Amino acid sequence: MFDTLKSRIYQGQQFIKDIENAPMREQFRGLPVLKNACGQDLTKCAQACPTGALSLEPLSIDMGKCTFCGACQNVCKNVCNSDAISFSNSYKLSATSADRLIITENMTKEEFEKTAIKVRKEITSIFSKSLKLRQVSAGGCNGCEMELNACSNCNFDMGRFGIDFVASPRHADGIVITGPVTKNMAYALEDCYKSVPAPKIVIVCGACAISGGIYQNSTEIDREFFEKHPVDLYIPGCPVHPLTFINGVLGLIRK
Repeated sequence: MFDTLKSRIYQGQQFIKDIENAPMREQFRGLPVLKNACGQDLTKCAQACPTGALSLEPLSIDMGKCTFCGACQNVCKNVCNSDAISFSNSYKLSATSADRLIITENMTKEEFEKTAIKVRKEITSIFSKSLKLRQVSAGGCNGCEMELNACSNCNFDMGRFGIDFVASPRHADGIVITGPVTKNMAYALEDCYKSVPAPKIVIVCGACAISGGIYQNSTEIDREFFEKHPVDLYIPGCPVHPLTFINGVLGLIRK
């Protein structure tokens, strides 16, 4: 017993106390920052983007497609000699609409966060105290899946907010989708969704799930699911950071 207490004192506080204002390392690529290009030719920046997330007319980045690889920023800085494209280390990237994931020129962090998540009374009234989720890897690379697994470790401790992943869709309040939804996972995803009792929510995580990511033009994906069922929360990333996921879900279910 005393050895356990000694170990606890030695290790100190392991969990992140203020999950909504936790510091992030400077190297983290989060919310894009786009400055007025002032007529500069950024064509090569757009060509460097592997998913077509960067548009030039007008200048914007779709975080639903963005893999946060930084290629556009590197080309912008080193080839175009411009600082028009950069990334902040802000990890609050989630939105309740795919349209709100599009970052435009001179959009600030405060402006994005103010409009990104639209709180819905029917969700907060039911799920604000407890939310159980079934995660479905619909052809993912296991990057987002590993990060979602980390949400429940001692550092992030998502369970303290009443948010947990469960083994069965019949015990869940909604599903979390990762991966581009391959043909061989389309039926399983649909079956899982139908097995979750109503009312239920749908959360999509990562560029692959939101837009198809680097696989968006593949003939081996089947995204019919998103044509039939509404999505309640979009969480960008490649992969999604635990802080991004937890803050996104909290923004959805809290009043």
